[in-house]
Amino acid sequence: MSEILYDFGTGRSDPSTFPTQAIQAAAVAAIGREAEALTRYPGGLGHQRLRELMAEREGQREGVNVDPEHLIITNGSMQAVTLSAQALMQDKGDTVLVEEYSYPGTLSAYRGIGLELVGIKLDEGGMRMDHMAAELERLESEGRRPKFIYAISTYQNPTGFIMPKARRLEMIELAARYDIPIVEDNCYADVHYEGEIEPAIFALDDNPKHIYLGSLSKILAPGFRLGYIYARPPMLEKMLAHRHDAGSNYLASAIAAEFYKDGIGDHAAVTNPVLKIKRDLTVNGLADQLDDICVWSNPAGGLFVWVRLPDDVDRPKLWQLAEDNGVAYLPGVAFHYANRNKPYLRLAFGHLTEDQITRGIPVLARCIREARTSNEARTFTSLFEDED
Repeated sequence: MSEILYDFGTGRSDPSTFPTQAIQAAAVAAIGREAEALTRYPGGLGHQRLRELMAEREGQREGVNVDPEHLIITNGSMQAVTLSAQALMQDKGDTVLVEEYSYPGTLSAYRGIGLELVGIKLDEGGMRMDHMAAELERLESEGRRPKFIYAISTYQNPTGFIMPKARRLEMIELAARYDIPIVEDNCYADVHYEGEIEPAIFALDDNPKHIYLGSLSKILAPGFRLGYIYARPPMLEKMLAHRHDAGSNYLASAIAAEFYKDGIGDHAAVTNPVLKIKRDLTVNGLADQLDDICVWSNPAGGLFVWVRLPDDVDRPKLWQLAEDNGVAYLPGVAFHYANRNKPYLRLAFGHLTEDQITRGIPVLARCIREARTSNEARTFTSLFEDED
């Protein structure tokens, strides 16, 4: 196995923008102030000041009041994903609606606890509501009403697309019609480059059955393992009833609370422009190298570019060629709700250097061309398969 020179597979932020000195100072202050609290278990809700800060963060962004007593600090957003699913499901084999292509960690977690996944087709606005309506009707006729809808509605992973407000309202209406909660995963929300920010589901609908998931991994660092759940009673109590770990990492929470005591704006102003440059290098490199045979997303935020390959690419051969040339990526099969091997790949750009992106995209492009079984021109213009 060759050394990985260009790791487009791992989704994380730019290590060079990690605020080492500020975090060191925050750690010293937090430990000095909260030493006694560190000797106790944090409890189900978690660090109070961090909950207050995250409530302020969400409230300011969404323009609504967010009660910190309805926030649960979790050990990363993946604990929030799993905890919410466990609280909402009743039996193994219960159904959940997910995006046709979604975050592999969520898909794996849902499969692991016994949920049956039903994929909703995507377009440039995220989940297609016509397909969701059809699937809900079909499942209802079979006596299989889903337990919830899971959606990454902003900077969707892997596509990077944003669900428009009008479509969010359609999803809310469908969820109400069938009395189904929506679990909205907004873990990439702070990684914003340009354009308007669409409102979260909880800001559009006060239905207490809905659940909102957030994260500090993408804007600060995944090593902190800090995420959160916003759930209003009685859903809040259902979440807490399934928590058995005595609470989240109190030290990490205390440090993050100290670091973010004045909000996340200053830190985001440092990290996001750096990431935007890397996004631009990635999509411009693809345009230079693959414009005749591929199409790809140009996300307004988040950490990923989604690439559609020609159907004639021998995908096992591409994987081997890329590995031999030191290129890593994640293939479309990793994101498909039913593990189908579709002609896509995802490129993560956040942690690579600018030089690695500039050098790596041409290497990947050469591998893609070598893996083709024909020289035909591209026959598609959309990122999504031409099917009904």
